[in-house]
Amino acid sequence: QVQLVESGGGLVQAGGSLRLSCEASGRTFSSYVMGWFRQAPGKDREFVAAVSRSGGSTYYADSVKGRFTISRDNAKNTVYLQMNSLKPEDTAVYYCAARSSRVGAIATRTYEYDYWGQGTQVTASS
Repeated sequence: QVQLVESGGGLVQAGGSLRLSCEASGRTFSSYVMGWFRQAPGKDREFVAAVSRSGGSTYYADSVKGRFTISRDNAKNTVYLQMNSLKPEDTAVYYCAARSSRVGAIATRTYEYDYWGQGTQVTASS
């Protein structure tokens, strides 16, 4: 069991930056693949980025590639999402998620993740 708490959301002008953090409880954080997802009003939750257990591999949605960076610090039980050049279409509630996988493969579908945070609102105004 792991509990996830996101922070760092807020209101920013288009073109600005934010860094989201997600702190996990428990001593087995390094055994989880971690992901970030987002959900805009009236839309399905969508994949944003994921990072492998060691942090050595990352994967991004095409819509954020080159603008967002996912990273993790296993010593601090925390995963980050650095968001640069924000656009109004990035506005959504952002969720972090943990995937318990024996193989440790990065995943992009919501059902492949076992634990979810409560979400943090990100608003990029035009």
